Amino acid sequence: MLDNELIAAKRSVDDLAVFGGSPIFARPRSTSNLVRPNFDSFLEYSRLFFNEHRYTNGGPAVQLLEKRLADFHGVKHCVALANGFWTLVIAMRCLALPGRREVIMPSLTYRRLADVTAWAGFTPRFCEVDEHSLAISPDSAAACINSDTALLMGVHPIVNCCDVHGLEDVSERSGIPLLFDTVESNYETYLGVRVGGFGKAECFSLHASKLLNGFEGGYLTTNDDELAERVGYMRGFGFKGQDTVIDLGNNAKLNEVHASMALAALDDLPDQVRRNESRYRCYQRLLADIPELRLLEFDEREETSFKNIVVELRDSWPITRAATLRILNSEGVFARAYYAPALHQKKTSYETRFGDLSLTDKLVERFLNLPCGELVSLNDIEHTVLLLKFIRDHADAVGARI
Repeated sequence: MLDNELIAAKRSVDDLAVFGGSPIFARPRSTSNLVRPNFDSFLEYSRLFFNEHRYTNGGPAVQLLEKRLADFHGVKHCVALANGFWTLVIAMRCLALPGRREVIMPSLTYRRLADVTAWAGFTPRFCEVDEHSLAISPDSAAACINSDTALLMGVHPIVNCCDVHGLEDVSERSGIPLLFDTVESNYETYLGVRVGGFGKAECFSLHASKLLNGFEGGYLTTNDDELAERVGYMRGFGFKGQDTVIDLGNNAKLNEVHASMALAALDDLPDQVRRNESRYRCYQRLLADIPELRLLEFDEREETSFKNIVVELRDSWPITRAATLRILNSEGVFARAYYAPALHQKKTSYETRFGDLSLTDKLVERFLNLPCGELVSLNDIEHTVLLLKFIRDHADAVGARI
């Protein structure tokens, strides 16, 4: 039986995979992007470094990628690095106010952001998000500022952007540097301006799960000449010239193979966004028939990638999110809880600081990510939504069994 026939074959809850039935998808459908640009284009870019016998240390592919990304984001500088982790760590080390330890960030965000911050030598201070956008709240961030605040981390959510101007105002009034984590928002505009030039700097990822697939990688954008120069030194052991060390650095250089892949992905970006939009429109149309679920819609007044699919389980959704995810995952629908647990709810080996986060405690239980990306077809989306309807319509029987 074909994958897409199996949902129609589910007559009762006994047919659900979680109770021993056959799963809808033999190959899991995930929430990772996994876009694969044109292979010949990737090979052509690879010739740039192969023909020059220069495979690292800012070879021709990395240089071209940095120029094209700086142009794309409308900034003076782009510095490519080995991954998003080192991009964030080095940016924090460069921008944090000397002698201070706390980095303000939302608790409802990337599950490893606090770990990255602690690894960089700082103490995470968690603040609230806006209830509607799920993005960091400027008012909550401002209330967290104290004499030990070293840096303000403006994290964009995975659908739309945070309140950029609100955070810039907090930064200007307080004198606390503002760094944006823009890992999930490469393509977005804010009030018509492409992300990349806000705050002191912005950090991005080139991981295969993100919009631009460089296999792995990251990059920083900024209009600050001194910052760009320092980040460039720190990604290469702190060397300036052949053997003069001017800063505490490490080996965080992006290699040429990854840069070539990212260049091919950048060529494909407009077409990818169109493909993403078709998947989003499909979800938008089909989920309208399930009022118990609310799709987080993209702000179409702005340019947007349409990549991530997030839904809210309203109070009327009849079973718990944990039970919903268990059923979906068993069927090969690798949906995920949206940023759960929240960062302040996790036990850590390092110190964290926070006050009342009751809104985050409520929101963290309500959202999930649905399959998206290049390996998810419109047919897959139809059957995912049909499965959600099946769960809703058989909620009493599911609840009794699960």
